[in-house]
Amino acid sequence: MSDVLVSFVVPAYNEEALIESCLIAITGEISRTRCRAEIIVVNNGSTDATRRIASSIPNVKVIDEPQRGLVQARKAGYFVSKGEFIANIDADTMLPEGWLRTALAEFSDHPDLVALSGPCIHYDLSKGAQIIAAGFYRGAYIAHLLSRFLAGRGSVMQGGNFIVSRIALETAGGFNPEFRFYGEDAELARRLNKVGVVKFTFALRALSSGRRFSGEGLFKVLLRYCANYLWTHLFKHPFSSTWLDFRHAPDACSSLKRASSILRQLKSRGAVPVRQNFAIAKFGVVRRSERW
Repeated sequence: MSDVLVSFVVPAYNEEALIESCLIAITGEISRTRCRAEIIVVNNGSTDATRRIASSIPNVKVIDEPQRGLVQARKAGYFVSKGEFIANIDADTMLPEGWLRTALAEFSDHPDLVALSGPCIHYDLSKGAQIIAAGFYRGAYIAHLLSRFLAGRGSVMQGGNFIVSRIALETAGGFNPEFRFYGEDAELARRLNKVGVVKFTFALRALSSGRRFSGEGLFKVLLRYCANYLWTHLFKHPFSSTWLDFRHAPDACSSLKRASSILRQLKSRGAVPVRQNFAIAKFGVVRRSERW
């Protein structure tokens, strides 16, 4: 499927500390796979250097979406994208080597597949918190299987790490502006499941910041995710209508050594092919700012 065009859409709000590492990882994947691709950063009203940094990276297109909200940003990127597949990647997420090749192979091997998603490895959490978060994703995978094979609906997706067919997304009605943050992935997965197969696989791992877990509390966030998943499927609207914004302070930087360590572990386990010298950025302490 190297002849298809893949559109990477990256929503970004005040992500000057992490946006460069995210885009470098995507660019590296495109180069290694030699796939036709475009990268679209949606600047969602940033007041820091996010737009400037993203614009400085070759072959990255930056558009502005002043209306705050994750779904609003995804929707804006989707409208200007041209790809047959749209990869939705959060700005605090880094793709390991092999991500794009895995995704394209899945769509090539399974014609009925409409969306593919995988878990996130939160490299900046403590070891114990990482284990708990990993358990949560395994629980999500079980929920995915139960939804698919017992209830016949309600598949699971990880919002910041998924790729979807444009035709399927259009058929499903696109992104729902009534959802802004919580429950948006569950709601979209529910509609896509009526079009074709929505698959959640551990072969599509991505590295992502656990700053929300650190800022709000691990169990509090996990419970909120579960509540919004259930509310979305039962009542067709999210349980939480507002959310807090967590970002890394740009004036307190240190290297992401844990990310390199995790990438090496993935390589040794044979989970996904990854480069040991993966390009990673610097980040500082997590801070909470205003609500989106």
